Amino acid sequence: MNQTSTVAQRLTAVRERVESAAHAAGRSPDDVRVLLATKTLDADVIRTALELPEAAGMLRGENRVQELVAKGPALADLTVETHLIGPLQSNKVNAALRWAGCIESVASVDLGRRLSERVPAGSTLDVMVQVNVSGEPTKHGVVPEDALDLAVQIAGLPGLRLLGFMTVGANSPEADLVRTGYARLADIRDRTIAEGVATATELSMGMSGDLELAVAEGATLVRVGTAVFGPRQVR
Repeated sequence: MNQTSTVAQRLTAVRERVESAAHAAGRSPDDVRVLLATKTLDADVIRTALELPEAAGMLRGENRVQELVAKGPALADLTVETHLIGPLQSNKVNAALRWAGCIESVASVDLGRRLSERVPAGSTLDVMVQVNVSGEPTKHGVVPEDALDLAVQIAGLPGLRLLGFMTVGANSPEADLVRTGYARLADIRDRTIAEGVATATELSMGMSGDLELAVAEGATLVRVGTAVFGPRQVR
């Protein structure tokens, strides 16, 4: 079996996992989108995957601005929504804005303001607030206790549209612990909407190893890489 056929099968398997998880949670599978995390992958590999029928409606995400910029020209003709899902340094804001339609990793008012200042006049940039629900020091994001206040501030900045929240789940084999973190993010989302930020409906959470747990707690976007492309190359 060639690599393209393997990727096609894996894409189908991911869709089936999402559908099964959604049905188990009493949700519509249409309410959960799949984002393909393409860290370390060459542009031609990404293009081949995204042009498969099995990838219809899926998004693309990059962890590093350097890769976003390097692959951007080669993939510019694809009508695929592209997100930055990794940390964004303030000196790379312009580069990120050129190639990403959504920044999922906003974790400070300062970064929000820098994005707001750089958004072209008349345009709107979609953003999410990243929350560290696990408390693990290796993970990025605002602490849950400050997430609601940050979200309201970000939502009030000109040129930004707060879509919701993103997190990376706890690195733990204990499903209850992982689900607790995801449930906490859903609660933050709900309280943000109650504060009047009606656009903040999205929950980007869950990856290849735990997407079922995330969908059970309300994920609207799951970020999948290894389950489709296999183990990543070290660069």
